[in-house]
Amino acid sequence: MKVIGKTVLQLVAVVVISALGGQALAAVQGKPWLMLAAGLLTAAAAVAAYAGLVRLTEKRRVDEVGRTGLVGGLSLGTVLGVAVFALVVVNIWFLGYYHVNGPGQVGGAVGLFGFMAAAAVTEELMFRGVLFRVIERRTGTWLAMLLTGLLFGAYHLANPDASVWGALAIVVEAGSMLTAAYVATRRLWVPIGLHFGWNFAAAAIFSTEVSGNGSNHGLLDATMSGPSLVTGGSFGPEGSLYSVVFCLLTAVVFLWVAHRRGRIVPMGGQRLARLEAATTLPR
Repeated sequence: MKVIGKTVLQLVAVVVISALGGQALAAVQGKPWLMLAAGLLTAAAAVAAYAGLVRLTEKRRVDEVGRTGLVGGLSLGTVLGVAVFALVVVNIWFLGYYHVNGPGQVGGAVGLFGFMAAAAVTEELMFRGVLFRVIERRTGTWLAMLLTGLLFGAYHLANPDASVWGALAIVVEAGSMLTAAYVATRRLWVPIGLHFGWNFAAAAIFSTEVSGNGSNHGLLDATMSGPSLVTGGSFGPEGSLYSVVFCLLTAVVFLWVAHRRGRIVPMGGQRLARLEAATTLPR
């Protein structure tokens, strides 16, 4: 099967599962435990479909979503994602633009857990698992990071309160931090955890907007107002300069690790071919 055909098949499978999962989540909106179940099922189905199709079409072990590193990678990524977002909010709070009014809704946080799990898994499979991995083979790490970052930012322009600045901020944040986490580990678990931890912290802990998708009701009853470059405005803190800075700093650490491990792929992808050679299945 041609490379384009394989890529399209893998991408379409994840997109279809993401769409079906989105419909299921919408159908149980307001029912936290059903949202949790629907989100987790969507995430599991997407990983299973991706792994099955990659193994079938590329004739190799799908180590990027293998059991090795699953618990550790997800845990590390989630803790780091929550911590980085917390740094953003603490700095905004220090300037007086984030206000906590009291406790929020536990039920809201439960439902958002499922919603954000589905979003993090399906988006990482699409943008890092399929698109970045395929583009990197032909362009090398740096150009693939830029191209998939631009695609990821454009993808978020469809959100209700999206802005050009917010999308550009996501190009830098996700295009650098999430992709660098994948390059450093050559596994999807850390970037999935990072993505989930960031989104869960934003929506289910600090009750802020996420990528222009409107306000959320999480564990804290909180409000945010102030200059858009600081707070991100209606797009949410992802549009804050603090987010850009902290995500870039995190990306630098991951890229340093990737460099030390010899996982930066030059243009032409020869090194990636060697990295993947050991995972090819016998025909």
